[in-house]
Amino acid sequence: MLHEIRQSRISEFISLLFLILVFQYSCSHPESFSDSPFPEDHDEKLEWWKDTRFGMFIHWGPVSLKGTEIGWSRGNEVPVEEYDNLYKQFNPVNFNADEWVSVAKEAGMKYIVFTSKHHDGFCNWDTRYTDYNIMNSPFHRDVMAELAAACKKQGIALGFYYSTCDWHHPDFPLTSPGGKVEREVYDLDRYTEYLKNQSIEIIENYGPLLVMWYDVPQRFDSIRGQKVIDRIREVQPGILVNNRSGAKGDFDTPEQRIGSFQNDRPWETCMTIGTQWAWKPDDIIKSTEQCLHSLIRSAGGDGNFLLNVGPGPDGQIEPLQVERLKKIGAWLDDYGFTIYGTRGGPFKPADWGVSTRKGNKIYLHLLNWSGDSPALIFPSIDMEVKKCRVIGGGPLVCRKKDDEMMIELGNEPIRPINTIIEMEIDGNVMDIMPIEVKPDSLSFIKTVKG
Repeated sequence: MLHEIRQSRISEFISLLFLILVFQYSCSHPESFSDSPFPEDHDEKLEWWKDTRFGMFIHWGPVSLKGTEIGWSRGNEVPVEEYDNLYKQFNPVNFNADEWVSVAKEAGMKYIVFTSKHHDGFCNWDTRYTDYNIMNSPFHRDVMAELAAACKKQGIALGFYYSTCDWHHPDFPLTSPGGKVEREVYDLDRYTEYLKNQSIEIIENYGPLLVMWYDVPQRFDSIRGQKVIDRIREVQPGILVNNRSGAKGDFDTPEQRIGSFQNDRPWETCMTIGTQWAWKPDDIIKSTEQCLHSLIRSAGGDGNFLLNVGPGPDGQIEPLQVERLKKIGAWLDDYGFTIYGTRGGPFKPADWGVSTRKGNKIYLHLLNWSGDSPALIFPSIDMEVKKCRVIGGGPLVCRKKDDEMMIELGNEPIRPINTIIEMEIDGNVMDIMPIEVKPDSLSFIKTVKG
């Protein structure tokens, strides 16, 4: 009897040990046990990301107490010692991750990229590699854990910005102001290990992630940057990486401007909704039309649009920014089918606007049309146009002659934000080669008067 009891206890202990090992493995390999609805295969993830077209960038940290630019104001507008001690006053008691994610969803955004660490070195998560983190602030909460949970609950993909340079860390060669001051003593190899360790910690604790978004590599060259990418892909093979680790990565990141049309390389424009990346009191916020035109031009150029908000020192996204985002979302509720899941072209972007396409549809987004022309003339495409209409309006006549295609607009009025013409084509529109703007053309669309 005693022998049977001992055997039973041994079996229970082995079962318990197995459960502990499974739990530990799942924590260190989140992608293996994830119920994430997002693709984990790298190529599928990249195509999914391109389909989404629109994401939210969030720059935030103790610097919001000063209302100056994150990272760059260290040693400039704010003395280094004062900047580095702002975290001791940082207590954003109104931070609510669910509200942030809800705002992004209402704006029609499909993913969020949040600043885990900027050039100032402050870490917005419970990291074991430095004490310079949010757990040692009066707030004492892991905002990245809460944001990851909210994204998972609401079905938003999540990625993290992580500054490749670190002007606070003693092993990084450069420091503030602006990363222009060289340290007398540093160890770039040791700092690289710190960067790798923190990147892995972020992926293991909060992943699987959509992207690791690095920035300002400075002394990181392509070899060092690629070693970082290779290391984090040992943990999450399918993760996307941008082009600012020192290595090429998966996509380009034009900043504060719309990227150029290109078929051979994905890109994502990152742009502020105000005048700086972090929160600024009484900032000038871009209009709804400005934001939407940037989104539409990004999609028409075959790129994504990552629009940045800067929450205030209390942890809330300010009402004017939220108002803009809601209006963007309202427009996307009506016209998002011309943006989501599309690819740019076949007509390359120009002053008049852009085109997007998917399936058998081409969408012409007229962003710079006065409405006083009865017809528009495009270069002809090698497929039959079966139907043509103004979205929200009536049918249009489309005539082809020689190398030109005329769309008769009749009395169609200009729509708010942009006027969209939908063309239904007899064939797959992705088979149409992108059509260049003529070198001697001031506008890709010719207006026909009288």
